[in-house]
Amino acid sequence: MTSSAEPSSAEPSGKASSGKPSGKDSRVPSRELTAVSADGTLLHVEVHGPETAPAVVLAHGWTCSTAFWAAQIRDLAADHRVIAYDQRGHGRTLPSQACSTDTLADDLEAVLAATLAPGEKAVIAGHSMGGMTVLAAAGRVAFQEHAVAVLLCSTGASGLVAESTVLPLRPGPLRTWLTRHILGSRAPLGPVTPVAKRILKYATMGAGSAPHMVDACARIVHACPRKVRHTWSHVLNLLDLDHGVRELRVPTAVIVGSGDRLTPPVHARRIAAALPHCVGLTELPGLGHMTPVEAPDLVTGRIRELVTTYAQLKEGA
Repeated sequence: MTSSAEPSSAEPSGKASSGKPSGKDSRVPSRELTAVSADGTLLHVEVHGPETAPAVVLAHGWTCSTAFWAAQIRDLAADHRVIAYDQRGHGRTLPSQACSTDTLADDLEAVLAATLAPGEKAVIAGHSMGGMTVLAAAGRVAFQEHAVAVLLCSTGASGLVAESTVLPLRPGPLRTWLTRHILGSRAPLGPVTPVAKRILKYATMGAGSAPHMVDACARIVHACPRKVRHTWSHVLNLLDLDHGVRELRVPTAVIVGSGDRLTPPVHARRIAAALPHCVGLTELPGLGHMTPVEAPDLVTGRIRELVTTYAQLKEGA
């Protein structure tokens, strides 16, 4: 099923959909903990909201951090237990020598084990590399024990560099070569200047993105160490997780922006067609790669729908 939806401009409750913080910062976690991955990497984990509420796990993307999910955490933590963690090398999780799709899966498994009781179910949402994390873990017993439903936002399973449209060139070897070198550059991003924000907006966000959204994303991305950015770019360049799509057997919703240059809609359509249990593909007109920031209400709403339909239903079955 494919649908096209416009991001809402306001919520019925009157809360702005802009993703701006309210006076009270509900992103302050109710607790923080450290999950230990298979290779000993220590992962920073935050838990927000009531301990007895339905669980939601958020996995952020390349060059981001838990701060990327600020809008979702603020909204969902009122009546969900929201678990967010920093991927290795990102945010408050230190870098590691080992970076691969296997370590992404290991890390997610470690977070699930550290925050959920045996057999406890959660809705798992992944954006970009976070979605790839879900695909990498899909065939693992620990993931299958805990995942009741999944939301994949702006992600892909293979062919990322070849199908990226960051460079306005015809598809082919030249565009692929140039894209690989630009995305994998070791150059520092430097301070968040107006020029830097214009570049980031062009590459990762829709033309209509509000200035505060662009500023927030720029600050998050620029905070990622350049060595970490470079190392993970190689993993993404070689990405091959098509098997993970076929192994992801829980109900899965897919969201993508029509203007996504990093993971264009062709990826979302391919994933949706191959998923064993796709419960909807939503293409957002004019939006870019940063869908949880650009369309916070819609992304949060999809997560809520998955919890209501699958997590709570299974608990009461």
